[in-house]
Amino acid sequence: MPPFVLPFPQIDPAIFTLDLGGLTFSLRWYALAYIAGLVIGWRMVVWLMRRPRLWPAERAPMTPDQPEELLTWMTLGVILGGRLGYVLFYNPAHFLANPSEILAIWQGGMSFHGGFLGVILGVIGFALKRGAPVMSVGDAVALAAPLGILFGRLANFINGELWGRPTDVPWAMVFPHAGPEPRHPSQLYEAGLEGLLLGGVMWWLAVRGGWLKRPGGLIGVFFVGYGLARTFVENFRLADEQFISPDNPMGHVIRLGAGVDAWGLTMGQLLSLPMVAIGLGFLAVAFTRRPA
Repeated sequence: MPPFVLPFPQIDPAIFTLDLGGLTFSLRWYALAYIAGLVIGWRMVVWLMRRPRLWPAERAPMTPDQPEELLTWMTLGVILGGRLGYVLFYNPAHFLANPSEILAIWQGGMSFHGGFLGVILGVIGFALKRGAPVMSVGDAVALAAPLGILFGRLANFINGELWGRPTDVPWAMVFPHAGPEPRHPSQLYEAGLEGLLLGGVMWWLAVRGGWLKRPGGLIGVFFVGYGLARTFVENFRLADEQFISPDNPMGHVIRLGAGVDAWGLTMGQLLSLPMVAIGLGFLAVAFTRRPA
């Protein structure tokens, strides 16, 4: 064991537990992360709608009251998309054999990429229903997304899950359910890159750089920024257990078919790299249009 291993903070994943006459109810940090991300994200969007000078033709895409309805669409998109994405992308064989567990969200298992697809569908559905510009609504949601990612990754860290690969760096940690080996705190890497850094850059571009006047530009920044950050952190993060085997101890070889693997990419990289290409497409469109 390296001499400078940091102690893992023993934080109870449940904030509190109530005994309701034989039934127990627990509020967990993971659930609070989702709630806080959605609620604070909603207030961020309201703040943006009250500043029409930031938007094309100095006209916000929604009234300050409409983000409350958008929040409902986002909540459904995150929960349903996140769960279905986990089922389809990460463990389809298990859930095909145990379909009754698909809706058992309380047992854990959510996919960022699935939740992200759910949010996209939610933005499109809301915008079409209300006659709002899809790209500008998407830019507003993209600005709120890094905060939710930050909270979610911190909750992963508190839960002691999604830990990193074994390492001897001075800030390595021994996670309680990951054996005796010191590991990268990869959840904190993701919180810093995908949450703090990406969110800070995007808000600077929106408020100081005038990027909200180029619809779709901040969507592109989010796609590119998240895709690159996640692809980088996957080099330090241990893959989900269903991808690990004696001949694939780090889970970095994803089988695409008989005798075919995904070029040494992890599942997270396989899902994130296309985001970079899509994001570059959004940026190209945003910057080939004349800014309002």
